[in-house]
Amino acid sequence: MSRIGRKPITIPSTVTFTNDNGKVTVKGPKGELTAKLNPHITYELKDGVLEVKREDDSIKNKMNHGTARAIVANMVEGVTNGYSKTLEIKGTGYRAELRGKDLVLFVGHSHEDIVHPLPGVELSINKLEITVTGIDKQVVGQMAAMIRDVRKPEVYHGKGIRYKGEVISLRQPASAKKQAGGK
Repeated sequence: MSRIGRKPITIPSTVTFTNDNGKVTVKGPKGELTAKLNPHITYELKDGVLEVKREDDSIKNKMNHGTARAIVANMVEGVTNGYSKTLEIKGTGYRAELRGKDLVLFVGHSHEDIVHPLPGVELSINKLEITVTGIDKQVVGQMAAMIRDVRKPEVYHGKGIRYKGEVISLRQPASAKKQAGGK
């Protein structure tokens, strides 16, 4: 049996969980999330603890057991606490600003880059940090990846947009290698 799938999910008193033949809905103080999951996965809610079980040991049900449990756990966490990702802007003259809800990036291109936020995501800027917040973990991660793709960190100086805490291993330029080796 799946190790992840066996773990029970604690449902806070402020959260309601419903399952309608594979259509799972979780409502909480921050909002409501719905996901269409495998209908052969069953959910048992007793005393604020949700257990995810599968009907049989078929290969498809085994594959989906842990995945369904992880998705539901992320939904419960999202509607209670929410998710956020922080990105850092590194580079001389690089900056970001908000125009309405749109994010405008000035990151060394000849033009400004405009990123439109996905539904259910909020963006905020504090100096050279962009914070993406929302209740859906997948959408928050997707939005952060879209912002990072505008100007990925380059490997020689580390300039660009990176996740907070991301380590970029810098390369030595070819001209420096030649001088050091004497060739």
